[in-house]
Amino acid sequence: MSFTLTILGSSSAVPTSERFPAAHVVNVHERFFLVDCGEGAQIQLRKNRISFGRINHILISHIHGDHTFGLFGLISTLSLLGRKTDLHIYAHPVLEKILKDHRKYYYEYPLPFNIVFHPVGSARSKLIYEDDKLEIHTIPLKHRVPATGFLFREKAPVLNIRKEMVKFYDIPVREIINIKQGGDFVTGTGEVIPNRVLTLPPVKPRSLAYCTDTKYSEAILPLISGTDILYHEATYLHNMHDRAAETGHSTAKQAGMLAAKARPGKLIIGHFSSRYKTVEALVEEARQEFPETYPANEGDCHVVEQVRIPRPS
Repeated sequence: MSFTLTILGSSSAVPTSERFPAAHVVNVHERFFLVDCGEGAQIQLRKNRISFGRINHILISHIHGDHTFGLFGLISTLSLLGRKTDLHIYAHPVLEKILKDHRKYYYEYPLPFNIVFHPVGSARSKLIYEDDKLEIHTIPLKHRVPATGFLFREKAPVLNIRKEMVKFYDIPVREIINIKQGGDFVTGTGEVIPNRVLTLPPVKPRSLAYCTDTKYSEAILPLISGTDILYHEATYLHNMHDRAAETGHSTAKQAGMLAAKARPGKLIIGHFSSRYKTVEALVEEARQEFPETYPANEGDCHVVEQVRIPRPS
């Protein structure tokens, strides 16, 4: 089952010839979420062969142009393509008014699909999406305007039963669900077969934390600690930490420092200032604090593989 992060845009306020503004796609079990929608997001979706029709949920971290300007063009394209299914948008409440005003002037006909708007606050963490496979919680961030990150947490799947055990113990179908949920099996002679004998080791639920446009803040550690992927902005090198604090951003060193405390599987840094022609120095600065640091590059797809949890012997 898929759990991936695809980078569509890694630049900050100003796009460059190589980097687009913020936009990412998270795929959890073939549920596709567009996280931020900077200018050119729909071009990047096409380049990365991600079907527009599979994007049913768009999460916006905050109402700055480099995270929203692509949204209006994408909605127009979806309309022209004849989309019929609802489009869910999660964002600060002010964006709902902006979208309504935009529709008055830029769409000749009513949209052929509904926009379902979910207002998102930034004061505290909140569950904003849930299905049978996944939960998404907000992460309060510290920026110049209300901003929120997003925590994707896979739900623990049911146990996989060993097919050979079904045959060996002649387990009836009615018992399968109970066994997958952790139950033991009692044979016709009264023998109790432990669940660990009947099933494969459990799979570790996967997780991803997305934190962009924020000052360094250890307040979010309880939410992001131990995630498989931590995406954290690194707009500046640390010699510009005063500018970072003034504008509500983080340095690469600060992103690495936070990762060193949160201990994710890997740190991905992005939202780079256009002043940097290459990002090697930013990556190296973060790696001094947390070695498992990687740059957000357009088109990169970071995969979190399923891992089974070893059972005690």
